[in-house]
Amino acid sequence: MAPEPPAPRSSAANPADLPATELLRLYASRALSPVAVTQAVIARAEAAEPRLHALYAFVPDKALAAARVSEARWMRGEALPLDGVPVTIKENIATKGVPMPLGTAARDDAPPSAGDAPATARLREDGAVILAHTTMPDYGMLSSGLSSFHPLTRNPWDLTKGPGGSSAGAGAATAAGYGPLHLGTDIGGSIRLPAAWCGVVGLKPSYGRVPLDPPYYGRCAGPLTRSVADAALMMRTLSRPDARDPTALPPADLSWLDLDGLDVEGLRLGLVMEAGAGLPLDPANRAVIEAAARLLGEAGAIVEPVPPFLTQAMLDGLDLFWRQRASLDIEALDEARRARVLPFIRDWAAGGRSLSGAMVFHGMSQMAAMRDAALTAIRPYDFLIGPVSPNPPFPAEHASPTNDPARAMAHIAYTVPFNMSEQPAISVPAGFTPDGLPVGLQIAGRRFDDVGVLRLARAFERIRPALRPWPVEG
Repeated sequence: MAPEPPAPRSSAANPADLPATELLRLYASRALSPVAVTQAVIARAEAAEPRLHALYAFVPDKALAAARVSEARWMRGEALPLDGVPVTIKENIATKGVPMPLGTAARDDAPPSAGDAPATARLREDGAVILAHTTMPDYGMLSSGLSSFHPLTRNPWDLTKGPGGSSAGAGAATAAGYGPLHLGTDIGGSIRLPAAWCGVVGLKPSYGRVPLDPPYYGRCAGPLTRSVADAALMMRTLSRPDARDPTALPPADLSWLDLDGLDVEGLRLGLVMEAGAGLPLDPANRAVIEAAARLLGEAGAIVEPVPPFLTQAMLDGLDLFWRQRASLDIEALDEARRARVLPFIRDWAAGGRSLSGAMVFHGMSQMAAMRDAALTAIRPYDFLIGPVSPNPPFPAEHASPTNDPARAMAHIAYTVPFNMSEQPAISVPAGFTPDGLPVGLQIAGRRFDDVGVLRLARAFERIRPALRPWPVEG
């Protein structure tokens, strides 16, 4: 039998800190109400937002109204699967009536969205209480909380550090206890990186597992939560089909909530400590990941080193392709709007202006090269494990760990291959640097094995030493 997980990291006295799984149990027993929980989450957010700036379109009265409707359903015995559970939604995921400026002042007059995106619709259908949207950097093209539209988003563990991105506000809100469920997106690490740097769980599902509108190469939507169980609970809702996404996977009846069925004994785990490109692995991050690998080995897994499978040519080619796309978007703006885009983004995108067709094609071809390399690397193994990021959280005012447009993607070498290969990958808290900053362990599975990834993450959660209490209380 698997050992029980360590004691909770913070007191359950404040309902804002309770996991969604526990909230649903307490709602069902009438021991707690959705209104009381929503009030607690609103109070937490109002107290912390002057420091964190994680939220956009925060309208407490609307959240409370939704909580009252949810409470009435519970009282009538008609509760929905996520009824009354507070949730935030990343700004680039449409919610009817809410504008989507995409983090940039160039779109500060964006009109209200005409309807709900698939993920928003599923959450609403299951009774979740939408608390707010969460911040992101300009066009989602930074692993940072720096934006020309939003105030600077900060990391709850250390306000001088950034939360990562592009799901910046979602990572900060999760760590700060703005309720249990948060929805982000990930095209190169934008869920897993803030999850790692904010000390929370972040799942990038298999490509197509969560329907999107519109879909795009490698882009996924998925949960940021404080526990693996809450991520699985959220995936049960998010993964339901939606005809608007022509790339969505076929509907599948997956056992999302059966997390304890994986025996670590005998599992073959490939340990990827060197990315093969980008920034070198920081010694503090290395120490935490090596300790995590040892724990899994002591639990009976067969852990073997895997040589680097990404190359600098792959990373550079993808960077050029993304620059070219961003350049087209920015050049289409009039001069006044273009001037409002974050200067770092303008400088980075400028590298895509004069690319030849052959160079753009070569850049795009690196997505296939990454896919093939990642799928070849995992073939002998059940899962790959390793760092999420090469570095700890970096200064909040920086656009990226290098803060250099010429090396804007140097930190995504551990995460981006799994976007291109369409594999599920999760960041689960693994420990802290000597400075007290979180470090995430990445677990990547075979294509479509989302439940397996969650199960291994849950197994690691059980054997991992107790982590530090959450950074924001109140």
